[in-house]
Amino acid sequence: CSEKLGNSVESAISGFFSRIGKFVGSKPEITIVLGIVVTAACGVGFRSWTTENRPFKLWVPQNTQAEKDAFIYRQYFDSNVRFNTMTVQPKNSGENVLSKELLLVAMDMHYAIQTGNSTTDGETNTLTSLCVNGNSCRSSGPRGDICPCLVDSILSQWNYDRSILEADEDYMSTLNTADEKKLAAILGLPTFDNGNVIAAEAFKISYFLADRLEIIDNAESDPINDAWEEQVFLETARSVPTAYSQLKVDYFAARSFNDEFGNAITGDLALVQISYVMAFLFLGATMGRIVCGTGSRWTMALAAMVTVILSTAAGFGISSLAGLFFGPVHSLLPFILLGIGVDDAFVIVNAFNRERKLKRTAESNTELANRAARSLARAGASITVTSATDLVAFAISSSSALPALASFCGYAAICIFFLWFFAATFFSGCMVLDERRQRDNRRECLCCVTRKKPLEEGDEDGFEEDALSRYFRNYHAPAILSSFGKMVVILAFSGLLGYGVYGAINLPVEDTQRAFIPADSYVQDWFKSSDSYFPSSGIDLYFLFENSTEIYGARGQLANFSSRLTGLSDAAPFIAEPNLNETYQNVIDGYFEYLQTTGGENNILGEDGWPKNETEFTSSLKNFVTNPLGFKYVTDVAFLDDGMIGAIRIKSQYVGLTKLSRDKIIDDADRQIQAMDQTRELIESWKNSDLNITNIFPYSEKFISIEGFKVIREELFLNLSLSIAAVALIVFLTVASAVTALLITMSVAFCLVEILGFMYLLGIAIDSVSVINIVLAVGLSVDYSAHVGHCFMTKGGEDKNQRALEALADIGAAVLNGATSTFLAVAVLLFSSSYVFSVLSKQFALTVGLGILHGLVLLPVLLSLFGPKPFASAEDGYIDAKGAISEETSDKDITEINSGVNGANFNGGMVVSSTKSVDIYVNDNNPVVSSNIERSDYDEDLEVEC
Repeated sequence: CSEKLGNSVESAISGFFSRIGKFVGSKPEITIVLGIVVTAACGVGFRSWTTENRPFKLWVPQNTQAEKDAFIYRQYFDSNVRFNTMTVQPKNSGENVLSKELLLVAMDMHYAIQTGNSTTDGETNTLTSLCVNGNSCRSSGPRGDICPCLVDSILSQWNYDRSILEADEDYMSTLNTADEKKLAAILGLPTFDNGNVIAAEAFKISYFLADRLEIIDNAESDPINDAWEEQVFLETARSVPTAYSQLKVDYFAARSFNDEFGNAITGDLALVQISYVMAFLFLGATMGRIVCGTGSRWTMALAAMVTVILSTAAGFGISSLAGLFFGPVHSLLPFILLGIGVDDAFVIVNAFNRERKLKRTAESNTELANRAARSLARAGASITVTSATDLVAFAISSSSALPALASFCGYAAICIFFLWFFAATFFSGCMVLDERRQRDNRRECLCCVTRKKPLEEGDEDGFEEDALSRYFRNYHAPAILSSFGKMVVILAFSGLLGYGVYGAINLPVEDTQRAFIPADSYVQDWFKSSDSYFPSSGIDLYFLFENSTEIYGARGQLANFSSRLTGLSDAAPFIAEPNLNETYQNVIDGYFEYLQTTGGENNILGEDGWPKNETEFTSSLKNFVTNPLGFKYVTDVAFLDDGMIGAIRIKSQYVGLTKLSRDKIIDDADRQIQAMDQTRELIESWKNSDLNITNIFPYSEKFISIEGFKVIREELFLNLSLSIAAVALIVFLTVASAVTALLITMSVAFCLVEILGFMYLLGIAIDSVSVINIVLAVGLSVDYSAHVGHCFMTKGGEDKNQRALEALADIGAAVLNGATSTFLAVAVLLFSSSYVFSVLSKQFALTVGLGILHGLVLLPVLLSLFGPKPFASAEDGYIDAKGAISEETSDKDITEINSGVNGANFNGGMVVSSTKSVDIYVNDNNPVVSSNIERSDYDEDLEVEC
């Protein structure tokens, strides 16, 4: 039953592509124009083009708890703060940064930042016009323009005034009047003596700008703050080695991450261009002769690149029309399309070469059209198997919970369809024209000019195997298909699979945000100094309370909220101890202290020390946060239009959730997940016990990303499992052999497991970039195995070793060349400073290397041991168009041809064409694929006895 199904499927696919090949071979010019017209028509979809670069819309599962909480949080505290900070250190390591001399230099540097001007669209701005409102100065002493701004530094002890610091004869006493918790938070590795700070190795200066973010075409933009940060803050920080040479600073601006990540990508665009040039050069050098002349195919190398471009343009247009957005990671698509497209091009060229049975000069346009029919009948099934599996694998991943991955895979699936379509039509049409050019001895670049030198052809009438095919026939295949070779292959790949399983099990999910920044970036220096001087600093955490009535009713519990957070730092939820200003800020606590100190206004306090009713509580709280004593809390209370309290937030912080991995400090995604989940559970326990408030939830900007960490491992293995199942199904439906489909699927599955194992070896974690590259690996690894498996089924005979050898000799060179060109396309990116391109190139190298090993080494051995019988067409031949027949009889001779059909041409034991439409009979007068034969007014039979 399986054999019959396989023969039927093979016959149907071959017949379908034979008819396409006949049309393309007869009308190549129309076919090429049709491809361009189709692409132009698909371009209409670009009118619906949308982009997306907001991280929470790309890498966060939608409708998660974090997204819902973030929506509510932003209703009350919509304007996020832009954070700009620098770690100030002595130039000479080991010195005390708190010396008066260095503090004066730091004050000068701050003054340059405070007074610096930035320009945006003709508008001039300074720090004081852009900052978040806050009380940055001491209550005593002269107050300058900077005091109403939120700036955090020990320099606030002198109100950011150089003259006050310079005149202060006992400046250390002034410094120690600051709250010890504040000093511990902003001093790096301080030394205390009897509660007084006497030295430190560093201190922080932080500037907070009010967010002016705009969303334009799904892209975030804040040009006013961006300009100040670049023209004032970063420019001053970069000038420190010359202008403030006694100091060393490590610095970070709100725009820094996008700048450095974007610069890394932009800086490597030249490498991307070089990679395409290398792929083109390799195509031209391997598709034909390197030197332009007889047999050269540089035009076809260009046609292959144009095929990829057309497929990309058409796919992008239809994807846009379907409502899919284009994100930053979509820029990887040209690489996967280049890899798959080039592979298909080599397979088609190989088929055209092998189906040439005559010298070029003896081949008419009609005979060339027949060759095109035979070639596509030969190659069409192979590229259909790979394209269908690639398409379905990407289509499955398009249902991912991660929007960026879902959109990317949707784009890829649509582009792969067009790649298959244009390979069979546009590229094949170019191939026919190029064959005509070579036959007519016309030049390659000037195709209308005929060479003066006569066409050089060998003694052979048809195709002659090249050196690479002879290598597979004479050396590679005999080595791996020998008894000893099979044993070595099985043992070696068993070891590879074992390590792959080990690595896949231990492959971690990691927060690789730092890795996106180049190693030589100033941002990496700031990360290192922060880890060194402020190791306890972690992710900000807010507890949001809604409902004015509930807040008033729970006022005592809220003022004492710190007691609920004490002792939670050593284990999940890893909340930092609430004993530092940086790690804890409670507006209700500060308000209560204010009431106890001032007694409130107009005798509003009751016996418990709080305002007597909710209305007075709200009014008094509003007065508190708008006067200098409570100004630092102004952003922690949201008032409604009717004057009542909408929500308050209490600021806390997690401890540093990092770990040491391969001698590098990285963010620990597993602990971040534990922290988020345990924080939520903690709040639920409060609700169910003694807390007299129910409208409470935790919020952290990082929760958005952590939600992605929670699902990304599941997404990876689920998509891989579904993709492998899809590979099995599609290969079975197209190859129609259960055994071959199983062996191909095993080869692909083993390859993917080993890729995961080597990712662990190379230190590549599960993250947004590597997950996408794994999906790409499914598409590429299928190609290398499916071509070989399908070719094995087309080789006749009972000797499976011989069939495996013939399959490698036939398709091995095309598969290897396709893989090599794919590798060359990304090889230069191995030297990239961009994390995205670096991981891409490493995973591509793994995919190509392991994919080739499985497709050209392991799979042939498995086929030689367990492979099924060939297709019937492998022994009986196939009909390609109107009486044209190809019958491979490499081990037999045609002994008798009857009926004397006029115009029948024979070459090397094959009937290659006939000018009449006839029925074809083989062996026992059984018609072969008679449905493909059109009878003419003649009623002659061509009998072939083998």
